[in-house]
Amino acid sequence: MRNLNANPELEAYLRLNRAGCGEWLAAIRELLACPEVACQLARPQAVAGSMSALEVEAGAVCVLDVAQDMSFDRWLLPRTLLVAVVKGQVRLQDGCRLTAFPLAILPAGTRFSLQAGEGSRLVLVYPIAASVPAWHPPGLEAALAGHIQRFLMKSDYFQDHQDARLETAALFDRLNQQLASGLARVPEELPVLDRRLVRVIEKMRGEPDWVFNLPELAQHSGASERNLYYLMKRETGLTPYRFYQRCRLIRVRRRLVDCQCDVPHISWYAADAGFSHLGRFAALYREHFGELPSETVQWRRRLQDQPPALTALSSLPSSPASSLISEPW
Repeated sequence: MRNLNANPELEAYLRLNRAGCGEWLAAIRELLACPEVACQLARPQAVAGSMSALEVEAGAVCVLDVAQDMSFDRWLLPRTLLVAVVKGQVRLQDGCRLTAFPLAILPAGTRFSLQAGEGSRLVLVYPIAASVPAWHPPGLEAALAGHIQRFLMKSDYFQDHQDARLETAALFDRLNQQLASGLARVPEELPVLDRRLVRVIEKMRGEPDWVFNLPELAQHSGASERNLYYLMKRETGLTPYRFYQRCRLIRVRRRLVDCQCDVPHISWYAADAGFSHLGRFAALYREHFGELPSETVQWRRRLQDQPPALTALSSLPSSPASSLISEPW
């Protein structure tokens, strides 16, 4: 299923897109409950990055797309943090013992700094309740990263917000159990989607002006309408129309996250995506994302009202004391 992740992981929960310095750091401080963390950027006046975040009672999963070289300093967390790298280069410093590709385990009470290069994508999973063993077998980091990878790949096909919450809670359970056991059990890989589904999913994602037409979609896939329906339902849990509907909702969400108007044109964005009834659109939006369209706009605006001060970062050290150097999953 990895070949379908052309879009940023967890895109249905996009919170910041092309974020400025202040809101970028404010969001990280809030999501990780770490108000003292500081951030230095190579270009403080330029875009810092984009963020997707899904929160449940157990914790938060954040996907960061880093737009420039940056460094996070003075992190001292009361619970364990997992840092997984999807692509790019990330370095950890200041006495972090457990730092190995493809994932770093940062135990509670560890003071550390994290440096990310331009174009990096990393996943923060916090908090982890299980205690980190003083010694663990080789492969534990890879096993934990495998659970996170499976979660991100399945996130493309969440049926709705309730399904997303259940899957996220299950992820935290699996990560905590894995750490508590101290065993390096790598989860099985998800099966690769049928090539016929790949074609139809790419079409629905990549053609925003296309209007749903099952016979046309079936012809494009090379399967009958009946076979396409059951094939997609079986392998993704979604019907073709449900996935099409979700793609449209995600496009509206991206526009709402980017909206800088005094009064967001929610009805315009909805109509552009093919939703003719605003009330029905709002209900669908809440069903899929757990909030109203207006709340998506307000979340980012609230961060913009409280911009913390950031400082410039001249350059990243070329050889930190301990490092996490990534390759794409």
